Parts: sequence; C-alpha cells; structure tokens
Amino acid sequence: MSSIAEMAATRRTAESRRRWLLKAPALATIVIASVGPLAVMLVYSVMAKGAFGGVALGQFSLDGWTNVFVERDPFDDTLVLADANLIIFWRSIKLALVTTLATLLIGFPTAYYIATRPEQVRSQWMLLITIPFWTNLLIRTFAIMGILSNQGPVNNILIWAGLIDKPMQMLFTDGAVLLGLVYVYLPLMVLPIYASLERMDFNLVEAGYDLYATRSKVLWHIVIPSCKPGLIAGSILVFIPAIGAYVTPRVLGGGKNMMMGNLIELQFGQGRNWPLGAALSICLLVIVTVALIIYIRGSSGKENAHGR
Repeated sequence: MSSIAEMAATRRTAESRRRWLLKAPALATIVIASVGPLAVMLVYSVMAKGAFGGVALGQFSLDGWTNVFVERDPFDDTLVLADANLIIFWRSIKLALVTTLATLLIGFPTAYYIATRPEQVRSQWMLLITIPFWTNLLIRTFAIMGILSNQGPVNNILIWAGLIDKPMQMLFTDGAVLLGLVYVYLPLMVLPIYASLERMDFNLVEAGYDLYATRSKVLWHIVIPSCKPGLIAGSILVFIPAIGAYVTPRVLGGGKNMMMGNLIELQFGQGRNWPLGAALSICLLVIVTVALIIYIRGSSGKENAHGR
C-alpha cells in the first residue's frame, strides 16, 4: 500500500511540475511585460528627482507623490494645490466618460443595424467598420485635423450655407479632442456589441411584439439585457485607452488641451521630473482599476438582480 501511495504522490508531483513548466512562458511574459514596468514606476515614484533628470538612486522621497496634488508657490514657498494637474485629471476623466457615452450612443444602433441584416451582407458591413484600423492612428488624427481646420471642409460648408461669416476655431479645443477620440475608438464599441447581438435569439423580439410590447419596452427588456456583456466590454475597451490617450489630444489639442498621457510624457521629457511622471502613471493605473471594478460590480449586481 505504501508503494502505491508513493507512486501516486510521485505522479501528482510530476503532473504539478509539468503544469508549472507549461505555465512558465506565460508567467514570465506577464512579469516582464506587465509587473516589471509597474514595479519600476512604483520604485521611481518614491525616489528623489535627479539633478539633471532621471532619479537620484538610493535617495527616498515622497515629493513625486506630493507634487501630484500640491506644489510650492515660487514666491513664498508655501504649498498650494497643483491646479494644472487637477484640471488635466478632470479633463481626462470627463473626456473619457463622454467618449464612452458617445461611442455607445452611436455604436449600439450601428451594431444592431448590422446584426439585423442578412447574413451574406453582414461581413461587408463589418469590413467597413474595421477599415479605419488599416490606417495608422497618427494619419487618421491628422486627417481630422485637416477637416476641422479653418480652411477645412466643415468651415467651408458652414460659410457656404451662410451659418457663419468667417472660419470658426474648432481645432485645439476639448470638442476637437472629443471628436477625435470618438472617431478613433468607435470600432472598439461596435465590435463587441455586434458579437453579443449576433448570438441573440431574435425570436424573443418577435415574441415581445406579439405580446403587444412597444419598441422601447422590447429594447429595454429584451435587446439591451441580451447584449449587456457586449455593452460592458465595449465600454471598457473605449474608456481605458481614451483616458490615457496621447496622440489625439497632442495633435488636436495643440498642447493646450492635454490629457494624462500628455502630462506623463511631459514629466519624463521636458519636465525631467521622473518621480512625478511615475506617480502620475500609478495614479492613472488606479483610476483605470477603479473604473474596471465599478463596471464589473455594476454588471454582476444587475445580473444578480435580474436572476432574482
């Protein structure tokens, strides 16, 4: 009996070792590509600023974290709120939320329309949705910049229609940045919603109409609950990259309407304040994590309520 037990234990040990060996490449990739950089940023955030940029190795300091929210007045050396950082934080969260809402309002009807088309033409519509991904993000952003410029087609059409007398300044505003973010991330909202709607049983919609339900009731009680996983996935896919966007606010904001990604790049570049840049990066990570927790808890809470 003891030999049998030993053989079984040896077999379990070998199986466990084999599983860990199979997991090793994935775990190493996660550590090197994800945990490693985050650990570096966390260490940099609690180190002193270097004399000529970088960090002063071995010198512990919380100035990086302090400067996220407060700064010293250049005249009397008192601590005051870091208004610029807080404004950029608020602008980033606001634009990311509005971008998510705008892409949802546009993407849901688009995905529903495609899902209700005949199967032989759905692939053609999806091809049109994914075409923007074939072009570099920077090129697409510069294209929007040309459209919104003072000599662009939008201003020309408005002048031709007599709605304005002279070109209207649309570039380098929050509105231009919002338009760019919506255009860039709209496909990320459409695709997961379409994937959910494609699997939905549309016989439920017909049953709702047969029971004299209105269009709004069918939408709120049948269609939206059925595609809720796609709505949540699309919202996450849009919000996370939107709040940390760099290229779009840099080009369409003109350096005046920065977001968190631009502020972090500025600290690691011209600002030469790596501890502050690292602290800002961790703050961005915390915001994204909190948003994910809210999304996940909200969705699970609604599912539990629906199940009861």
